Amino acid sequence: MNLNADSTTPIYVQIADWIENEILADRLTTDGKVFSQYQLAEMFNINPATAGKGLTILLESNILYKKRGLGMFVQEGAKELILAKRRDEKLTMLAKEIVLEAKRLFVSDEELINLIKKVQREG
Repeated sequence: MNLNADSTTPIYVQIADWIENEILADRLTTDGKVFSQYQLAEMFNINPATAGKGLTILLESNILYKKRGLGMFVQEGAKELILAKRRDEKLTMLAKEIVLEAKRLFVSDEELINLIKKVQREG
């Protein structure tokens, strides 16, 4: 993954998102060791403090836990926490945008539901 320095999303948030994506893809699993801030800094050519800030977000969200002297590891239930968070935050935000645009275009609730079902069927 490449980080997007031009994005409005801060680099440390992109790091946290990347680690979450690794957990969702089962490349990082429960009790598995996570990259250190120095490894992340080298991988993405960023400041170690920035990488550390991304790790701290996940630590504070109970996605990761710390073992003194050993590093950070994936918390049990992390994948479920990430899925729930993304459903609550991202899907709700996207749904609001879709509903607002549908209202602007005078699309009925039934038409919108049918459109969503159509898109879902098409994959």
